[in-house]
Amino acid sequence: MERIEARAALLDMDGTLVDSTAVVERLWGEWAARHEVPRESVLSVIHGRQGHESMAILLPERSAEENLAENARMLEREAAETDGVVEIAGAAALVEALAPYPHAVVTSADGPLLRARMGAAGVRVPELAVTAESVGASKPDPEGFLLAAERLGVAPAECVVFEDSSVGIAAARAAGMRVVGVGAAAARYAPDAHVADLAAVRVVPSGAGFALEIG
Repeated sequence: MERIEARAALLDMDGTLVDSTAVVERLWGEWAARHEVPRESVLSVIHGRQGHESMAILLPERSAEENLAENARMLEREAAETDGVVEIAGAAALVEALAPYPHAVVTSADGPLLRARMGAAGVRVPELAVTAESVGASKPDPEGFLLAAERLGVAPAECVVFEDSSVGIAAARAAGMRVVGVGAAAARYAPDAHVADLAAVRVVPSGAGFALEIG
C-alpha cells in the first residue's frame, strides 16, 4: 500500500470523478465530421483542454473569436446531454471523505457543465471549483491548480492532484504538485501513484492534514 501525506486535494472532473466518454466522443466526433478533421486526431487533442484551445490546435487557420463562439455552443450541448455520464467508481465516497479537509475541483469545463455532469454522476461539487471562467489558460498550463492552492491557503508542494490526462498531469507537475493518476491511460504519464479508479483510495487523518492510503 502506498501512502501520500497532504494538506489539500485538487480533483479533475472528466475522467477522474466522472466518466463522460460517451458524450464527449459523440459530440466531438460530430464536430470532427463537420470540419473534416480525422476523428482520431480530435480525440487525441481534446482531453483535459478547454474546447476553444483544442479547436485552435485542430483548426489553426481559424480566428480565436470563431473558436470561442463555437465552443460556447458546444458547452451548451455538453451540459444538456448527460445521458451516459456516470461516476468513476469511488468518486462520490472520496469527495465526501475529503469534506473535513481543504479540497477543490479544477476542471477545463465551465460552471454549468461542471454542475450538470457532477449532478448526473451523483458526485458532490466541492465548495471551491476552479473552472474555465476562472483562468486565462487551460491545462497543461498550471494556472488552475496554482489558483486553487492559493484560494485554499495551501502551498503547492502540500497539494495532491487527482488527474487522468496527459495535459492534466503535466499541469500538476508544472505547479510543483504530486499526482495520483486515475485510469489505465494515466499510468503512461508517470504519476506519483496510480489507481484504476477511486475505490482504491482511502483518506485518513494525519498530522496537520490527511494521508491517502492507496491500494
